[in-house]
Amino acid sequence: MVEVFLNGKFLGESDDGDKLVENFLEERRKGKVDSSISISFNKESNQIFLESSQGRTLRPLIVVKNGKSLLSEKHIEQLEKNEIQFSDLVSQGVIEYVDASEEENTLVAFYSEDLTGKHTHLEILPLAMVGLCTSLVPFGNFNQSTRLNAGSKNQKQALGMYALNYLVRMDMDVNLLHTPQKPLVNTIMHEYSDYDKHPSGQNVVVAVLSYDGYNMEDAIIVNKGSIERGFARSTYYRPIISEELRYSGGLVDTINIPDKDVKGYKSEIDYRFLEEDGIIHPEAAVAEGDVIIGKTSPPRFLSSLDEYNITTSSRRETSISLKHGERGVVDFIMITENEEGNKLVQVRVRDQRIPEIGDKFTSRHGQKGVMGLIVPSADMPCSASGVVPDLLFNPHGIPSRMTIAHLIELIGGKVGSLGGRYVDGTAFNSETEVDIRKELLSYGFREDGSEVFYNGITGEKFTARIMVGNMYYLKLKHMVANKMHARARGPIQLLTRQPTEGRAKEGGLRLGEMEKDTFVAHGTSMLLKERFDSDRVAVPVCMKSGLVGYYDARKNKMMSPIYGEDSEMAYVELSYAFKLLLDELKSLGLCPRLKLEDKY
Repeated sequence: MVEVFLNGKFLGESDDGDKLVENFLEERRKGKVDSSISISFNKESNQIFLESSQGRTLRPLIVVKNGKSLLSEKHIEQLEKNEIQFSDLVSQGVIEYVDASEEENTLVAFYSEDLTGKHTHLEILPLAMVGLCTSLVPFGNFNQSTRLNAGSKNQKQALGMYALNYLVRMDMDVNLLHTPQKPLVNTIMHEYSDYDKHPSGQNVVVAVLSYDGYNMEDAIIVNKGSIERGFARSTYYRPIISEELRYSGGLVDTINIPDKDVKGYKSEIDYRFLEEDGIIHPEAAVAEGDVIIGKTSPPRFLSSLDEYNITTSSRRETSISLKHGERGVVDFIMITENEEGNKLVQVRVRDQRIPEIGDKFTSRHGQKGVMGLIVPSADMPCSASGVVPDLLFNPHGIPSRMTIAHLIELIGGKVGSLGGRYVDGTAFNSETEVDIRKELLSYGFREDGSEVFYNGITGEKFTARIMVGNMYYLKLKHMVANKMHARARGPIQLLTRQPTEGRAKEGGLRLGEMEKDTFVAHGTSMLLKERFDSDRVAVPVCMKSGLVGYYDARKNKMMSPIYGEDSEMAYVELSYAFKLLLDELKSLGLCPRLKLEDKY
């Protein structure tokens, strides 16, 4: 007997499992059962699983019977003439959707010429087994799987033209590449996804070469001339939003230039950009601390004795100003209303980002790296024909990563630029590497893409030939300007007295167990002490009871919580977080006592 389960719940038993699966598939292909319901037969455990739950990934495959594909030439002609749709092929049982568990019982052929009597399905296109971003990686079938995965993820973080109406949009945290280009090495997915309407990178000349050690550990070296000509320049946009809130008792916020009698008034310099309506003017160059939207609010706590109070309660200052480390130019201002009918002001600030050391770049093959050095054009190595590369890629990034497609794209891009055409790099169906190499040879270059190079500083010829070609490089959203952060003393939390967390709050840099070990190994004991002193506090401890005491200002004496003045007190330096723990233990009814060793 075979047990049958539906979405993990026991449904019943069957005498003949194979017959049940066969009948089910037949009914599904006829359209009597929904195409999204899957069936799988585990013969080892003698169980059949039916799945109809949401969230499963299904992929379409062509049904194969007796070694022959059910998709005929007639079907293809009808599709081309728009006589039938893809959904018609599904309802006719020519194509079916298969999930991960059902795929365990299938044998899928890549191409129709591979079909044998054992095959149950045929791929519509081998590229269809990967997702959209992965299918944009050229020559993807030459890469190691992990890198293909990374290449897919990196493309999602690349800067480009995300929307053509960006000028009238108020999006959070947006980057826009100034001169995005269509890649020279394409896949068919670039065409179908209209990639040329929203490209995310630029074609650059790349040489595979180490340079003075500045491109160690995946770093890249960039030609200063390329940056000056506009390579990887982008603009960073972020909105600053404020609204007039309504409070109980008919009180409201007001957007205006705060008066001098307002509680928390800053200084006239901070409000210098505000116009009469309390909103900044466009094209104002602002830096941290500058007020963008002036606002005042009613007092936070209204006293119950307000009616007897002679002085009227003053309003407080709640203006919106640029946070720590931010700067830019006011780009666009929108004044509107929110759903409650209150005034809503949105100000968009832009900041031009020119590539700098520490910005992150990647090719489409997961070969990511930060900029390690910007080299003047004159000092860059150049080829015998005088071509100066825009970017130097470290050769050590290839052997262990096994991203062969990275090298093929380099040669493919070179062929595309010399031949004035786009090279097809669709995974599994690309132009062959042999043909690309032959074409490169016909243009008068070496077929392996290598050329004689000269040292830009000394003018000497390199003993080894250097591989050089054209490649599509992406600038990622991880930029130094968004992440650079340091502090000396600064704001602390009220509860623990430790530094605040995060760059925006001007927070501290956390020193962990391993960082401590490096300081110990280095012998920097005073630095180590200072690092762990962020919440140091000196508290009086009672020598008799071992409890934390207090200072009595009237008597000008230290007092023990139990013995009062009669006990000897000693100051002890400890972390305020530990003092907080002692207080919390007391609140639980426990009595923690401190034994002061050196006092006994």
